[in-house]
Amino acid sequence: MQQKLILIVEDEAKIAEAVEAYLNKRGYNTAISGDGRDALDKFAVLCPDLLILDLNLPLISGEDVCREIRKKSRIPIIMLTAKSLEDDKVNGLVMGADDYMTKPFSPRELVARVDSLFRRCSDGISPAFNYISFNKGDLILDYDSYTVSKAGQPANLTPNEYKILSTLVKYPNKTYTRDELIDIAFGIDFVGNERTIDSHIKNLRAKIENDTTTPQYILTVRGIGYKFGGSKD
Repeated sequence: MQQKLILIVEDEAKIAEAVEAYLNKRGYNTAISGDGRDALDKFAVLCPDLLILDLNLPLISGEDVCREIRKKSRIPIIMLTAKSLEDDKVNGLVMGADDYMTKPFSPRELVARVDSLFRRCSDGISPAFNYISFNKGDLILDYDSYTVSKAGQPANLTPNEYKILSTLVKYPNKTYTRDELIDIAFGIDFVGNERTIDSHIKNLRAKIENDTTTPQYILTVRGIGYKFGGSKD
């Protein structure tokens, strides 16, 4: 199997070298870029499998790098930043990042997040398509803007609800246990227990179902877990 290539975009050389050493030890190939412009150039040439992206970059900001890449690729992106406010994290996810770490961070934890993200992508949470519609346009997922609409109106899902829905729709006929949803949709970031999934499902149904007592999208498979029941247009 070909080794994964990870592009590390970080202007602090010591941090970039430490991250590279840990990733190389784990078996990943790596390349380093120290500014936003060079990052976009290297991305076009190297076609990496994952991007570790610092937001505070010279020449072109990390935010703009992320936006440019998201116009043409669904490559997994982990953002690095000194900002730690919840709004900043949510904005990073909406911008197109798949995960978010604040400085200072443990390189070992970053490697664990890389492993988890590759596992999630291999299980299908990052689809090749950018837009998908169900039940004649009643439910629409737009993967470019990370938004969901119901009957023509924004569903206003939380990041957790969005992750669960994205996981379920990838394989509509697959029944997911709660543990599988935790592992694929959240990875090591999950806080709570398996019953927390039930609470997210309840809130998700309230936003996308016409009648929560007889759901058509998020179906319960008794004794096992949940599956998606919408009909793709």
